[in-house]
Amino acid sequence: MLVIGLTGGIATGKSTVSALLRTSSIPIIDADILAREVVAPGTRALSKIAAYFGPNIILPDGSLDRKKLGSIVFNDETKRRKLNSIVHPAVTWAIMWNILGCWMRGERMCVVDVPLLIEGGLWKWMGCIIVVYCSPETQLQRLMARDKSTYPEASARLTSQQPISSKIAFADIVIDSSGSCAELEEQVRLCLKRLERTVGRTWVVSWLLPPFGLLSAAWTLLVRVALCMKLTKRIR
Repeated sequence: MLVIGLTGGIATGKSTVSALLRTSSIPIIDADILAREVVAPGTRALSKIAAYFGPNIILPDGSLDRKKLGSIVFNDETKRRKLNSIVHPAVTWAIMWNILGCWMRGERMCVVDVPLLIEGGLWKWMGCIIVVYCSPETQLQRLMARDKSTYPEASARLTSQQPISSKIAFADIVIDSSGSCAELEEQVRLCLKRLERTVGRTWVVSWLLPPFGLLSAAWTLLVRVALCMKLTKRIR
């Protein structure tokens, strides 16, 4: 089974690409949805959050008060890191279980939709990485239109994130969403054809012979680590 990592930047069109892939009956593992599920009432992650930040961040119905928690961690790097240390591992495990479920069902491929795929290091475990890209100017205009924000507000938000251009170095496939909807749909169609060729018939062997799949995953991880080291040296 081919595990595909899908990422991009805010207002680049990643969600649109994810929706287009979903219409082609490809399983989508959405990290944003999982991030909400892992802190649902009764979960271990929510208990850890309440233990550290206090019971006041729990609403009367037992759910997490996201607005209050957000205001706490917004200007406190230490508390933000603590929150991430609780939520990120839980989301990662949830992603892995969902991938296992896709493999057990005999899926040919699945897409892991993660906004911070590169920043969080999860990209190393992906068999293929798709980056949805658009020009910084287009990204800024879309963000302003979507959130009704001012130019300084939108610029500050983009500046706080890793530039989308820097993620292209990690990509196996780049989808440029700067054009029309029809052009984007055509790019996704071509992307699917390329993915189908990549999968070929190896998915049957990987499913019937788990050791083959594990060796393939190990090889992919080694290639990703080598790429990471190369990029790190280039940055230095």
